[in-house]
Amino acid sequence: MATAQALEEATFGGGCFWCTEALFKPLKGVIEVYPGYAGGHVPNPTYEAVCSQTTGHAEVVRVRFDPTVISYETLVEYFFLTHDPTTPNRQGNDVGPQYRSVIFYHSEDQKNTAQAVKSRLEAQRIFSAPIVTAIEPLTTFYPAEKYHWDYFARNPSKPYCSYVIAPKVQKAREKFRSLLRE
Repeated sequence: MATAQALEEATFGGGCFWCTEALFKPLKGVIEVYPGYAGGHVPNPTYEAVCSQTTGHAEVVRVRFDPTVISYETLVEYFFLTHDPTTPNRQGNDVGPQYRSVIFYHSEDQKNTAQAVKSRLEAQRIFSAPIVTAIEPLTTFYPAEKYHWDYFARNPSKPYCSYVIAPKVQKAREKFRSLLRE
């Protein structure tokens, strides 16, 4: 495993951050995933403010990973294939700009990789509609309130977790078994 200095970070917004966090946590090479807010104009936003759709922020996850175990390109492809990147400001019943599909890149290399994966998936016609995922520079990331961290793991029987997150996680586990920790 890489030293802390050799770890990299990626930031993805693909709907509710509870879902996105639960999808990325079991991947080999992923060291840490934590929810937060990015892409808006209000400093230090709260969950309530982001839900008001007035901050410009998206619900996102910050992924710390070991690039010697899992590549940024693999993470980007996994991100695209585990949510609906064709619906603007919506993932299922979660509607609003805070649920938009977005990749916040940390470097020009990440930007180029994200654009290349998006172009490849579009050329392969993986989805029945055009990909609307934005690819934007990360300017500021604000961690979400602690009660959002590991939400699915701590609340598996809550209705949203059992009816929305659990089936999504199960589908990803079946489809991407080779990417999961033992």
